[in-house]
Amino acid sequence: MKRVCKLLIIIFVLGAGPAAWAQSEREMADEYFKKDDCEKALSYYGNILGSGFDKIALKNYGTCVVKMKSWASAEQFYKKQIKNDAANSHWYYLAWGALLEAQGKSQDASKKFEQSLEATGIRIDQKREIAEEFRSRNQPLWAKNAFLEARTIAKREDLFQLELASTYRELNEPQKMIDELLSYGTRYQNTEVVQSMLQDFTRDEKEQALLEKVLYDKIQKFPNEGFYNELLIWYQIQRKDFYKAFLQERALDKRFKHNGARLYNLGMLSLQNQDYGTAVGVFDYLVKEYPKGQLYPISRRMAIFSREEQVKNTFPIKRSEVEKLLLQYQQLIDELGVNVRTIEALRNMATLNAFYMDDFKKAIAILESVIEAGKQEKNFVDKCKLDLGDIYLLQGEPWEASLIYSQVEKSQKDDVLGYEAKLRNAKLHYFKGEFELAKSVLDILKKATTREIANDANSLSLLIMDNTGLDSSETAMREYSNVELLLFQNKKLEAIDTLKQLQIKYQNHSLSDEILWLTANTYMKLDSNVQAMSNLKLLYEKYGVDILGDDALYTMAKLNQEKFNNKEEAMKMFQELLEKYPGSIFVAEARKRFRLLRGDVVN
Repeated sequence: MKRVCKLLIIIFVLGAGPAAWAQSEREMADEYFKKDDCEKALSYYGNILGSGFDKIALKNYGTCVVKMKSWASAEQFYKKQIKNDAANSHWYYLAWGALLEAQGKSQDASKKFEQSLEATGIRIDQKREIAEEFRSRNQPLWAKNAFLEARTIAKREDLFQLELASTYRELNEPQKMIDELLSYGTRYQNTEVVQSMLQDFTRDEKEQALLEKVLYDKIQKFPNEGFYNELLIWYQIQRKDFYKAFLQERALDKRFKHNGARLYNLGMLSLQNQDYGTAVGVFDYLVKEYPKGQLYPISRRMAIFSREEQVKNTFPIKRSEVEKLLLQYQQLIDELGVNVRTIEALRNMATLNAFYMDDFKKAIAILESVIEAGKQEKNFVDKCKLDLGDIYLLQGEPWEASLIYSQVEKSQKDDVLGYEAKLRNAKLHYFKGEFELAKSVLDILKKATTREIANDANSLSLLIMDNTGLDSSETAMREYSNVELLLFQNKKLEAIDTLKQLQIKYQNHSLSDEILWLTANTYMKLDSNVQAMSNLKLLYEKYGVDILGDDALYTMAKLNQEKFNNKEEAMKMFQELLEKYPGSIFVAEARKRFRLLRGDVVN
């Protein structure tokens, strides 16, 4: 029966004419090729190429030749094709060269590759095609030669710059790669393409240092070419080196009269990335340079707010520094009055009074007055209500706090503030030991539109899930959540005493790593860094392969750098983090700090 079917197919194909036969032959060749039946595939591909050039057929033919090691017959075939199909001889020379390369005959292969280039003559399009084929066959040197020959023929140095950049990357010639990309960028002012390729190409530390050096050199030689500044700023932001970006952006601001707009954006970016020192510098510059500009009021406030964040993240937090901040905010209010431009400053004053001066009465009074001043701004009013809820929780009035949070939930039902209010209520349930209730709210928030809220909800939900149900009373989790409430209320010493007890009591509990981490962080907030280091070392030794391993190692490295002035140990730890945790969120900052400590940062 099978023979009859095959006979019918042959009769049908013959009756359909040469075109159908050719199509059928190609299908059969490809089918045999897929089945790795190279003996039959070779025969068909040879017939196909004898009838007319086909690039894919030629490549598959070569693949089969290598698999079967049928070198002699293939060479005879290539000779014949070069003679009979001169227009496509460059493809056959290239395939012949690849065949010789597969036999380990590199010198002979090079001769064929050279003949392939010669056969393209002065056809720039063919040189480009052959170059891409060389690249696909992992022959970047010959690809480069083809591209450069095309340039010479066309007498145009701007041809194939992106392709050559990629080729130089494959040849591990970063200087030439960068030169091609920068030349392309300045010629076409296409920063996005250049940035994208540089992001892919400059992954190595040496390549990154080289790029930075080249850009600084270009800026010195061509100070009026803004492209180099733009690219350097982008590069520095990618590396989170915001201070260097500020220096470049400041120069651009003066030269091209940007009126501070770009600098303001950089200041906000620095603030979001917790580079408070740079943020302060940016906003102070804007205040000084543009005292009558539109950005002045908000820059003035953001300069103080950046200092506030700096103070709140420098441990121990000094009461005298908080008093300075309150004075600066008050001076701002005195200068600009109570209005929509200053209500955020008043809100900041309220939270500083509550959290760091323990003056709850004054904080509540400020918030109530500012709610009245900003009553036309619904979002602002609800933000103030969230602050009020926090203050009630600070005072030990959780029911009042929950009531206010719930008001904001209702007011901002499907908006970010509503999710934030829901998250605070979930944390309140957690502080009170109502874990099931907290988790039910957190599970809803995992789908929140903002990544930050979703991540916070997911983290707390996992903490509860991993550490409840292990004993019927959930005692350990309750005691741990109570410590977190103490820390929220700034009762750090009381929290430390409890954490010490929990370390002994629950040293074999699933919470033991979290207890060590919380203890270390609390000691750092008290500027008790020796005790913090002791807890971090224990955490890293016992739980280095778990989720807090990279956190512990990075924090130890920072302590060695910033508090103990132990440069060698800090470098060792940053290096260990880069090698052991390549996917860590701390990699970029660790690399930056390592380079600073090593002293090889380009200025």
